[in-house]
Amino acid sequence: MRFRLVLSLMGISYADHSKACKGLIKNAVDIYCSEYTAGALELSGHRLHIIEPLKQLTVGAWRIKPFLLVHDVPNLGFIMAMGDIKALYACDTNYVPYRFTGLTHIILGVNYDLEILKDNVMAGRLNSDLAARIIKNHMSLDTARGFFQANDMAAVEEIHLIHLSAGNSDAAMFKSEIERVTARPVYAGKETR
Repeated sequence: MRFRLVLSLMGISYADHSKACKGLIKNAVDIYCSEYTAGALELSGHRLHIIEPLKQLTVGAWRIKPFLLVHDVPNLGFIMAMGDIKALYACDTNYVPYRFTGLTHIILGVNYDLEILKDNVMAGRLNSDLAARIIKNHMSLDTARGFFQANDMAAVEEIHLIHLSAGNSDAAMFKSEIERVTARPVYAGKETR
């Protein structure tokens, strides 16, 4: 990836995304998060910066625009731009409610495949209540496919699939399918949770 952004952009307060925030603040790292996240994590201090959806901010050379995602707690996605780079970051969302043009990098949380998830419920490996929560709050491979088909892919250089479910996804299949749909290099992250 051609860019590195060294700051913490927090959209949600779940421990798997934010457990290091207090330690980062103590170690002089600026945290940029929503008011909801700051309150939920009891964050404070001069290193804390409250951000709002659709209000652009600048951090160093980066222009960053947060936007609301679709989850069971307030959660933010981000468009980050610097020079000729325009990157999208969206994780822990059922879908992305916006369309974008001119993206060069896409980092997208694609959590599960519906058929794998159904098989896990039928086999008793996954509780049906948890399956319903996953479906309501996380992006499926089918939804991701639709996202890529609906957005301008002309300038996209690479796609990173993140936050894959350990039991309800298949990284190789996800990579192959999104490469087929987009004709772009795809990197599928390690399956988690």
